[in-house]
Amino acid sequence: MTASDGPLSGVKVLDLSRILAGPTCTQLLGDLGATVIKIENPGSGGDDTRSWGPPFVQREDGSDSDLSAYFMSANRNKRSVALDISTSEGQAEIRRLAGFADILIENFKPGGLAKYGLDYPSVAKDLPGLVYCSISGYGQTGPNRSKPGYDLMAQGYGGIMSLTGDPDGEPMKVGVGIADVMCGMYATVGILAALRHRDQTGEGQHLELALVDAQIAWLINEGVNYLQSGQVPQRRGNGHPNIMPYDVYETSDSHIILAVGNDAQFRRFADMLGLNALADDPRFATNPDRLAHRDELNAILRPAIAVRSMEDMISGLEAVKVPVGPVHDLAQVFDTDQVAARNMQVTMPSEHGEVRLLGNPLHFSATPVSYRIAPRSCGVDTETVLAADDPFKTV
Repeated sequence: MTASDGPLSGVKVLDLSRILAGPTCTQLLGDLGATVIKIENPGSGGDDTRSWGPPFVQREDGSDSDLSAYFMSANRNKRSVALDISTSEGQAEIRRLAGFADILIENFKPGGLAKYGLDYPSVAKDLPGLVYCSISGYGQTGPNRSKPGYDLMAQGYGGIMSLTGDPDGEPMKVGVGIADVMCGMYATVGILAALRHRDQTGEGQHLELALVDAQIAWLINEGVNYLQSGQVPQRRGNGHPNIMPYDVYETSDSHIILAVGNDAQFRRFADMLGLNALADDPRFATNPDRLAHRDELNAILRPAIAVRSMEDMISGLEAVKVPVGPVHDLAQVFDTDQVAARNMQVTMPSEHGEVRLLGNPLHFSATPVSYRIAPRSCGVDTETVLAADDPFKTV
């Protein structure tokens, strides 16, 4: 499959971002058919995440390459060009490449590119149709604009850590860099909206996002719960603030997830457990009642579930159409028929042999995503790209 098959065929992206939020965005654009040139600093060895291992892809001699698993998670479908933008030659080359591009994305500190003449006002003078996207920790404005932004800081500042973890434990981050990833998703949506506007009017624009802003936006129901009530939410472990029972429960041999979303489901759930009277108990008859008496209900449910096997609970509840599921580790996840059916694990040939990557979750009926270029070593495409009359046509 070639880029011409994708819904973003012909779209050209100049990627000056690194680590995770920006690269997540540009990988998604690349999966959708855009041509992406990734700019990396030759003096530092490229994107910071190239050294965030192990594991690393191994070279033929058994040594570690610069393709860490972390780097590969967000950098397929891109060519790597090594340029030092602190030099006048590097700056001139970036401006030349930007002249061919539809989109430029960067995640330097606010104002960090101005000294190189590569900030939006400087670039837009000559390229008014360019969609220019800036990602930073706290945004281009506000009292914290100059502070560094990392995923963990965004999760802490934006509140999600106060909601995550054991009720009696310390605040806990989500297990992956979700603030970065979601910021990259919001960036993708914003870029495509700005591109639509550009295609209709010829006018480019500056889109800017902050990790913290994006993290606050996806507080979703807990955020609005607080804004509506004024009550600061408390950590509930795996429990849900608005639904009960909606939690992880221990079985005799593993754990299950229960997601009992309404009163009819609760009645069927209680019947399956042989606890028929629960559905008529005034403490538990409705979802608000069950929330008000969460601890009392759990004191009944947990021992009743703990004596049953995971398979017994899952098969029994599925038979009566009550939402239930397992808690998989990653070995179990990637061994499932569902993952195979949905192509959520893909294999690509790379410079150092085959690599296994996560699949893209988008499934189009006419313009499918494509996996064309495995993650590349730093700077391997520099000569080819910079020597071309149209550098994006070489990729």
